[in-house]
Formats: sequence, C-alpha cells, structure tokens
Amino acid sequence: MDDKSSIYTRTARSIAQLSGRPVTFMLAVGLIAVWLLTGPLFGFSDTWQLVINTGTTIITFLMVFLIQNTQNRDTVAMQLKLDELIRATKGAHNALLDLEELDETALETFRAQFEALARVAREGRLEGRDDTDTPETVNLVALPPAGSAAGRKKASGPGQSDPSAKS
Repeated sequence: MDDKSSIYTRTARSIAQLSGRPVTFMLAVGLIAVWLLTGPLFGFSDTWQLVINTGTTIITFLMVFLIQNTQNRDTVAMQLKLDELIRATKGAHNALLDLEELDETALETFRAQFEALARVAREGRLEGRDDTDTPETVNLVALPPAGSAAGRKKASGPGQSDPSAKS
C-alpha cells in the first residue's frame, strides 16, 4: 500500500477485504444463530430484539460508507483505464476521455450519435457489409469549442486535440 494513503483509505481497504471473505459471512451467521438460541433465555423480550436490530442497523450504516468508498475507488480506476485505452487508440476521439464529467444534455448528444452509428452498422450487416471499421461520429458537438469560456474552464492537456474538432 502507498505510504501516502490516508488512515481512512487503508482502514476501508482492510475492512472491505475482511468483510468479503467467507469466514466473515460464517461469523455473521454464527452470531445470528447465537442470538436466536438466546431468545428463549430472554423470553424473546423487546430488549433481546433490540440487540439484533441495533447491531444490524449500525453495521449496515457503516457498510454503506465502506461500500461507497470502494465503489468510488473502483470507478475512478476503471475510468482511468478506459481513458488510457481511448488515448492510446489511433483514431479514437480524445474528446471522449472525460464523458463522466459532462452534463446530461451533452451525454445525451453523444449517446444519440453512437446509437446512430450502431444503427447504420446493423443495417449494413443486413446488407452484407462489414461493420468493423472506425467511422467518424456524426459531429462532436456536445463539447464547447476550446476558445469559449466553458472550453477554457477545462483546459486540454498536452497532446489532446481540440474537443470540438473531428479527428
């Protein structure tokens, strides 16, 4: 692990690894079995029920944050890997690198463009044409031009093309 990782990150990783193991699941099943077996001892009282309700509520509450942290890390890592594939693929549009940062309207524009490409490819297959080429997108209009105020807000890094230009 990276020495620069926060205590929270290291703890979250450790707990996530432990909580996903079969032995942890069996421990939880064992605790529930013990709780069930003690029911007659406590006359199935409200306090007896409160113990399991409180315990499971606390664990569930904490696990929500742990799961969200794990999901966030996994999502960022996956996005970076996909971005690297786009960046390294000749003919791929670098303007697609950070789509997850765009608003719904821009995403919808891109989705419609790619749906149109898929539709044309399926129609071509029905006519016996190959669908393995790399056609241009209709127009990468979902992003503001590089010189606009919105374009300057998200500056392109070295080697990135103007997002509004077709590759």
